Amino acid sequence: MEQDERVLYGSSFGAAAAAYAEHRPDYAEAAVRWALEPAPGQRVLDLGAGTGKLTAILDGLGGEVTAVEPDPAMLTELRRALPAVRALPGSAEAIPLPDSSVDAVLAGQALHWFDMAVAGPEIARVLVPGGVLVGLWNVIDNRVDWVADLDRASGNAAIATLSGWRAETAEAHLPGIEQVGPFGQPEQAEFPHGQRRTADSLVATIATHSQLLVMPEDEREATLSRIRAFLASRPETARGEFTLPLVTGVLRVPRAL
Repeated sequence: MEQDERVLYGSSFGAAAAAYAEHRPDYAEAAVRWALEPAPGQRVLDLGAGTGKLTAILDGLGGEVTAVEPDPAMLTELRRALPAVRALPGSAEAIPLPDSSVDAVLAGQALHWFDMAVAGPEIARVLVPGGVLVGLWNVIDNRVDWVADLDRASGNAAIATLSGWRAETAEAHLPGIEQVGPFGQPEQAEFPHGQRRTADSLVATIATHSQLLVMPEDEREATLSRIRAFLASRPETARGEFTLPLVTGVLRVPRAL
């Protein structure tokens, strides 16, 4: 992704911060536990923390959690939801923490927005030797027939899919990581997850995705209308609640000793 495009998409969420907090899923706890296995201690940074979806799980696991988020509206939602968690303004490219101050840096649905040429050395700076950098992504499981059809109905652009995530190598998610800091080889894992939704709440969730947020209004409404019509036509989603099949994908990268 080009720098200008990354800035445009990555800065789009603040306008939908309340909807993001309400509708976006959390992460599979097993994925977070796996992510933290190699960490040498309990000091964890949630970088690009958004409204605190990942922060809440980290806090529940009992670590010493710091959240850093650049968008003021997203940070406000995080502080409202998790008033006891230390939450700071800042970015991956300018982390407001001292050198060697955390054992793990996690980024939920955010690592692909970072300018790794700048963020890589910053992350390495705040990580202790032997610490771990982790990216987590919730993606829809398009191995399920109706979910694959939903992806097509959305125009194959509005929703991140499992097959799309698998096609992205660790190097694609972390471009040039070996050149920007003392990091080892990434490990990749997948964990089943799900979110209870209705047709209306799923449309509201999809509307918080960056591709939708930056669309012209008429194109955005046309896309959401197609998705509404699709959900109304399918027995799996037409009436009441259903479980949206998700997978939490994880990339785990060690910092060298």
